[in-house]
Amino acid sequence: MRFKRSQRIQELLLEEISKIVQSGLKDPRIGFTTITKVELTDNLKLAKVFVSVMGTEKEKSDTLEALNSAKGFVRNTLGKNLYLKYLPVLDFRQDDNADHVEKISRILNELHTESGGQPL
Repeated sequence: MRFKRSQRIQELLLEEISKIVQSGLKDPRIGFTTITKVELTDNLKLAKVFVSVMGTEKEKSDTLEALNSAKGFVRNTLGKNLYLKYLPVLDFRQDDNADHVEKISRILNELHTESGGQPL
């Protein structure tokens, strides 16, 4: 099965954006951040970048705000590092998947201890 070009570029963007966020951004509002997923449209014009942030709700919103304000810098750096005809517009969004996993684990642990078992 052949990969679509957008899927290959998604993986490349995920890797490059992660490097930029970890080493290139000096904004103090950016907390412990992980780029979890990049969704790229088929025409390669828009990239939704999903971000997981550890911390309070305020820290999460501050990090997302800082990343959105640094879009231009990230896109410019991508342009220097990648050889693409068009660079997609970046849209940073919060990935709540980790929060859902934690909530489900907590509920399962509570149910297990109520039934007399040991916590998972």
